Amino acid sequence: MSKIKFVLGIDTSNYTTSAALYDIENDKLYHARKLLPVAKGGRGLRQSDAVFHHTAQLSGVMEELYEKVGFVPSVCCVGVSAVPRDAEGSYMPCFTVGVNTARCVGAALGAPVYEFSHQAGHISAAVYSSGNRGLFNEKFIAFHVSGGTTEAVFVSPDEERGFCAEIIGKTLDLHAGQVIDRVGVKLGMGFPCGQELEKLALRCGDTPKVKICVKGCDCCLSGVENICAKMAENNVDSSVIARTCLEYVEKTLEKMCENILEKYGDMPVLFAGGVMSDSIIREELAKRFGCLFASAELSSDNACGTAVLAARRYRAAKKGLNI
Repeated sequence: MSKIKFVLGIDTSNYTTSAALYDIENDKLYHARKLLPVAKGGRGLRQSDAVFHHTAQLSGVMEELYEKVGFVPSVCCVGVSAVPRDAEGSYMPCFTVGVNTARCVGAALGAPVYEFSHQAGHISAAVYSSGNRGLFNEKFIAFHVSGGTTEAVFVSPDEERGFCAEIIGKTLDLHAGQVIDRVGVKLGMGFPCGQELEKLALRCGDTPKVKICVKGCDCCLSGVENICAKMAENNVDSSVIARTCLEYVEKTLEKMCENILEKYGDMPVLFAGGVMSDSIIREELAKRFGCLFASAELSSDNACGTAVLAARRYRAAKKGLNI
């Protein structure tokens, strides 16, 4: 068993401590993760708090991961999320916890450490679980929709970074996940609010009509927070408020996608990021565009995509060898 090559992946995003092991030979992923604690009524964490919690949680997540595998595997390389996205000046302190841990593991094992962006990891996890792994070697459009990012990017293969992602559409104010969490907290939910808000929205009998704000390939999302706040003040049923929020996000993404395909031409479209685990948003976009998604399990923050990217880098470095 110890001869089987595994890749270790680590991701310490703003709200999730995550680690993964990728069995190269059997194309199998094992992963463990734990949300960072946010006080009731809170809408996020300061970076200093995120760094502290990742430092406290990562060893436990690693222990859980190895328990899932059932033995101590031979790790040939380590992949880690080092920055939010592949752009100049992109930086968040929370990722230093994962990077430092990865470098310690790599030094102890004599294994190479490959650094990627958190966004590339999300795209990789989505491609891996979408049913179309050919996208690793093709150009396509990817939406990364989460609490910290709402972007559409033009993706092309890049051997070193995993993907080259050029921003072609973005939010001009709040991110989709921010809006969902703010509305959820307003309704008394615990942070993060995505799953609870979705369950509440599914209880709404009718689909509310929403007026979105899309400017070319960009969007504005802050308006729905104000709309939902006014609805709450007028004692509108909470399920209607929840559904209004999610419909606003879905219709915004739909219009952005429509405008992008009109501008850049017909090509595969992939949706990644925590917001895309929402069934209401996924189903409508799938009907409209026949697009691809990460599995629900790999939509939220995870280290799986980073582990897969590291395996691809390792294979490229070992071309011609049986790994």
